[in-house]
Amino acid sequence: MKNCDNSKPESLWFTIIRLLRWHKPEGRLILMIPALWAVFLAASGKPPLFLVVIIVLGTLATSAVGCVVNDLWDRNIDAEVVRTRSRPLASRTLSIKVGIVVAVVSLMCAASLSFYLNSLSFWLSVAAVPVILLYPGAKRVFALPQLVLSIAWGFAVLISWSAVTQNLSQPSWLLWGATILWTLGFDTVYAMSDREDDRRIGVNSSALFFGSYASTAVGIFFFGTVVLLAWLGVLINLTFAFWVSLVMATIGWSWQYLRLRKQDLPNHEYNGIFCENVWIGFVLLAGMIAGSV
Repeated sequence: MKNCDNSKPESLWFTIIRLLRWHKPEGRLILMIPALWAVFLAASGKPPLFLVVIIVLGTLATSAVGCVVNDLWDRNIDAEVVRTRSRPLASRTLSIKVGIVVAVVSLMCAASLSFYLNSLSFWLSVAAVPVILLYPGAKRVFALPQLVLSIAWGFAVLISWSAVTQNLSQPSWLLWGATILWTLGFDTVYAMSDREDDRRIGVNSSALFFGSYASTAVGIFFFGTVVLLAWLGVLINLTFAFWVSLVMATIGWSWQYLRLRKQDLPNHEYNGIFCENVWIGFVLLAGMIAGSV
């Protein structure tokens, strides 16, 4: 019988784009945001353009490494989860060999960019690599794997801040702490959509760890983020624009918390809340830039 399916097979390059998650920019942007927070605050709102470009490219390369390594670790697990079963390695659209090559090329790109940074930033970049590579394995042995991811996210702040100042002062650590808590919050939300699959497969997540208190935990993480950002704003004398952005972010996080407390929230709502955090991050970035100059 003649095959009537006229759909064209997906090109190799688009499959690699899906492996890198470049077709879903929210996950790339949400790593870039804390790095941009740091570089603009450390430079009082006026960092060198060249450094900003290095930071942006570095976060793209680093997130690419993280995505591919995660999919290599989880290719069998992802095949059992509704949300992830169509990923290239899980669906066997790409081979493990191609995945390893893409991971190595991404890591080489990130490494080459790190040579443009000062020595402290360079060694912080080196220190971040084991955390990025080991995060996917954390869900198998550690009850709170999102904390490992949050620490990986926190390196974006430390690397970017030290790239400007060549040191890590109290403000950088406050921003680091805020980023850790923010990441714990939005990634716990992200994990909430996979609770049933994760429980069935036997992997850990913060959503499972906190159980029925997951929404409360997210609210506490977001509240802690606000406290640390406010402390930072006072410490470095950020002006009115920053405080407006922080109020807007607080309203956004409060609204997310109230929605998370609803019973039987549809899974697509969790992804929606995750994506909203990208916009909240950019609102804060705008406030930090305007409040610094």
